Amino acid sequence: MTSSMVVPVIDVQGDNFKELWPAMVLAIKTASFVAVDTELSGLGNRKALLAECIEDRYKAICHAARSRSILSLGIACYKKLDSKAADTYLVQVYNLTLLCSEEYIIEPQSVQFLVQHGFDFNKQYAQGVPYHKGNSKGCSDSQGVSSRALFTELLRARKPLVLHNGLIDMAFLYQCFYAHLPERLATFTADLSEMFPAGIYDTKYATEFELRLTASYLEYAYKKCKLDNSRSVASGGSGPHVHVEFCQYVGHMSSYVDYRECPAMASNEGQANSVCQRFSAFGWCPNGAQCPLSHDTDLIILQDEKGKEDKRSKRKRRKERKRGRGEETEGSSIFDGAPENKISHMELDSEEPLDLHQEATSELCPEGKAPFGAENADGGPVTAGAPDTPLTDSHENSPQKEEAVCMKPDSEGNSSAKTDAERKKLEAGSHRAGFDAFMTGYIFAYACTLAKKEQGTAASEEKRQQEESWLPACVNKVYLSGKAAPLHIVKSTFSKSSKAHVHKMEMVWGKSVAATLADRAPEGSFDNIF
Repeated sequence: MTSSMVVPVIDVQGDNFKELWPAMVLAIKTASFVAVDTELSGLGNRKALLAECIEDRYKAICHAARSRSILSLGIACYKKLDSKAADTYLVQVYNLTLLCSEEYIIEPQSVQFLVQHGFDFNKQYAQGVPYHKGNSKGCSDSQGVSSRALFTELLRARKPLVLHNGLIDMAFLYQCFYAHLPERLATFTADLSEMFPAGIYDTKYATEFELRLTASYLEYAYKKCKLDNSRSVASGGSGPHVHVEFCQYVGHMSSYVDYRECPAMASNEGQANSVCQRFSAFGWCPNGAQCPLSHDTDLIILQDEKGKEDKRSKRKRRKERKRGRGEETEGSSIFDGAPENKISHMELDSEEPLDLHQEATSELCPEGKAPFGAENADGGPVTAGAPDTPLTDSHENSPQKEEAVCMKPDSEGNSSAKTDAERKKLEAGSHRAGFDAFMTGYIFAYACTLAKKEQGTAASEEKRQQEESWLPACVNKVYLSGKAAPLHIVKSTFSKSSKAHVHKMEMVWGKSVAATLADRAPEGSFDNIF
């Protein structure tokens, strides 16, 4: 059904960071959008991360970001190729192994999870790229070669930022590479809206509210989008389709590449009974690798599709019988379209992962106060780098600049150029920051393509070329657990930017925040910004 794909992920660590710096900066600057994912050392109090009041939830996230650290950062740069078929992207993926220079907490459950998925802690402590957290220390953020300087380059590029279930990721990125997190959520969202003027997109929100998939954990969403895209291409469907191309890395550059294989989907007929229902619903199982049932996402997707079709047929027959008896049809359930074997799991439970399918109608805060600049959403923050797992886890230019920059593009599915030696580390599964960032970007690209198809061919050429609108229904909307609306990344009339952010923006842009915003704002609209 789908073609096999091999995704080259460039491993970046202390011994090659300076060499790869020009390539990473160029990839970010020339990208159409940038997808990011993180792996963390822990998250602290899990119940606090699900607090009813979003302001209380934000405080718990802040505490986690200040006391824990980012262990690995994945960056996937998607560059749209205008000379190729519609919606063809050249993708460059980087996996940065990092080491916080200050003391931080690391939780045993996070260590276990990461080790199970191939994370090398020996390499991290020996070769991790060092960074310090919190506010700027000197001019290292905007000059030289460092993790914080790379984040500054991401801000300067003014590209759309794409994450999956990204609230916790954004808080950690802010604390680790930008400044000390503000005390109030409204200040945080105000800062983010200025840091990323091209918009922040959460593919968890897009998966739930736009694509409306049966499940929305990262690997499921990616494979389902890839499958539907491949089916559309094979059937000769009209309109654009997502196509991805990669770089061919030659010479010693190939030694930095970890080739991550995404095999073609098999039919797996007749194996429905072997699926782990908990993993099927949430993308997580408490038994982990010891679970005797299948955690095969391909099989889960096929079973879901069959269950959805069976449920649709039953519903149709039931309606026909009711009409025959002259009865009114029942109102649709919020679980309509979901496989019956998942419905029993679709209720919020403190023991469950935060990736639940639940509708909530409660107030944002028990006191009836709405957080400034925020609304709320249905769905859940997860341990970054372990998307949708439970919260119990989870300088100088290089002389090789030309070689570090990508070589001849390698189209999707073309694995013939890879030797057995190059294909080291083809471990099954995801949960590696670089590959997770790639999957996040692919979901976003597919959602954008699908939105174009739904608009139809009558859309004006001017609208089609308006790249900054990417996915208008999802811009600056971040998925939240157990809430019926998203967190909006906006600067409200009741909030102000933090002092640390104002200072940092002056360092990044070399001028005041007001002047920077004036440069970005359409003519005549500056008076409405504040």
